[in-house]
Amino acid sequence: MERYSVLDLVPVVEGGDVADALTCAADLAAHAERHGYHRYWVAEHHGMPGIASAATSIVLAQAGAATSTIRIGAGGIMLPNHSPLVIAEQFGTLAALFPDRVDLGLGRAPGSDQIVARALRRDLATDPDAFPRDVVELQAYLAGEPGPVLAVPGAGTNVPLWILGSSLFGAQLAAALGLPYAFASHFAPDAMDQAIALYRERFRPSEQLAEPYVMLGYNAFVADTDAEAMRLASSMQQAFVALRTGRPGKLPRPVDDYYEKLSPPLRQMIDHVLMASGIGTEETVEAAMTRFVERTGADELIFACMIHDYDARKRSLELAAKVARRVVAKTSN
Repeated sequence: MERYSVLDLVPVVEGGDVADALTCAADLAAHAERHGYHRYWVAEHHGMPGIASAATSIVLAQAGAATSTIRIGAGGIMLPNHSPLVIAEQFGTLAALFPDRVDLGLGRAPGSDQIVARALRRDLATDPDAFPRDVVELQAYLAGEPGPVLAVPGAGTNVPLWILGSSLFGAQLAAALGLPYAFASHFAPDAMDQAIALYRERFRPSEQLAEPYVMLGYNAFVADTDAEAMRLASSMQQAFVALRTGRPGKLPRPVDDYYEKLSPPLRQMIDHVLMASGIGTEETVEAAMTRFVERTGADELIFACMIHDYDARKRSLELAAKVARRVVAKTSN
């Protein structure tokens, strides 16, 4: 492992609102910068009461203004929701405001259900070639290649692209285009090992990237005791149960012994979905994170930290950074 980063879903918590979530997002980006995080990414989601990052480029502009060195980026933009030209203009604007600090991760999922997708004016007809075509078109706009339309801002910025995924499709596309690959192992680990192997096996060098580069999502809940970390993690566990049972809402307050009180089927679901997680003290999380990196050969981990209390969220990311630095020292090539 070479680097560690943070993925902020900009959670709207029970007892809070969107304005609170956005204020915390800017502060969290600055906090991550102070503690050596390489990137601060936010993700595009729509129609979800507990996530405030739908207008992703605007959230990133706020994060960029609050920081000076950390890379800011989308993890990711759901490209089927947008015209490639519009995304080139948005991220070209960010690149002009924050030179050499902007990443653009691209996903092909809608980031919503079909009702929200229709409200986004998406064409729900499935065309397996649409996403790869849009990625190549976007890449051309950012490069400033000759064509009927010039992206202004955007042309010539060559904002680095990433392919995001939770299946083999994204792995194959990232390999074919010679782009870095980010896998959503923090909530969809099923195809992780196969996708990583496929990406590395089929990778073709490009102008952007000479060798394959894999970043994996990892849930980090670090506290002074294992019991307190488990309590903090209960908010995310509750949120996943609510989402999977069709009741999404704001990020719940933590609950003592929540995991222990779950029915066996729900506990099994949590264990599986949140497999890529470190929950506990620094020592506990260091052991889990080291095993995960040694198993996957990840070049970078990006930490998700869905904790209700903002001060506890900051503290967890501070402790996770200390752990990550030790794991980098043990596992870097």
